[in-house]
Order: sequence, then C-alpha cells, then structure tokens
Amino acid sequence: MTIPRSVTFVRLTLVAALAGTALSGCYVVPLGQPAPAVPSSQSYAVAPGPIAQTFNARLYPSNAEASRYGAVAGTVTNDMNGRGHFNALIGGEQFQGEATRVAGSRGTGVANATGTRGGNLSCQYTMNSATLGSGQCVLNGGPAFTMHIGG
Repeated sequence: MTIPRSVTFVRLTLVAALAGTALSGCYVVPLGQPAPAVPSSQSYAVAPGPIAQTFNARLYPSNAEASRYGAVAGTVTNDMNGRGHFNALIGGEQFQGEATRVAGSRGTGVANATGTRGGNLSCQYTMNSATLGSGQCVLNGGPAFTMHIGG
C-alpha cells in the first residue's frame, strides 16, 4: 500500500508543528555553571578632617561712641584651615561675616561682618595661643571696641 505524497507531507508538517509547539516554552540551562559574581560593596576608611572650633568673642567699648552699646557678645568659629565665621549682636543688629588669618603669619587675622540693618564691623586680631586672642574692632567707622577671643 502506497501512501500518497500529499498525506506524507501533511503528516511531516503536523509532526514538525507539534514538535515546535512543544519545545517553544523550553530553553536550555547549562548545568554546573557557577552563579555570576556580584561585586562586593567595599567601604573605605576616610581620615576625618579637622573639627571646627567655636570661641566666644567679647567686645568691650574703647571710646565714647561705643559706650552706648556696652559689652558685646559674639562668636568666632574656626574651620581649621585659615578661615572662620564671625558673629556678633550690637545694639539689636545681628552681624555675620568671615574671619581670615593673614597669610604667612602665625596668628594675625582680620574679621569683617555685615549687619542686618546695613552696618559694618571690621576687626583685626592676634591669636596668642590656639584658643586665646585679642584685637580691635570698629563699627561703621566710629564706635571702637577691644576684642577678647576664647577663655
């Protein structure tokens, strides 16, 4: 008995289609392969930078114009690399600015601050040790103060 060619072709096509359908949801997984390496999170020790120090600053009147303000309290924050922040409250006006060491000097510096009402405070100081210093401040070109830092 001879099977017609068209029936054989249909059977082969059907077998191929079934095999393709059966294998279409499968994929090959290699066995014995190690899992991919995940980079480890490394932490590095970082040397801490210098810690800023804050010192009290006291300004005492040194002329008649400054006597109306009395003694003034402020702060100087040294960021330990030659600069700092300077704050004072004089006659109800808040002054904020910078303090900077003079290049090449061991402890001489200048501090300037601007007030919330437009005033200007200009100071020159010398640090006698790492935590103590003194200087002179002038407010708006008139009232003068003697400044003590630290202690």
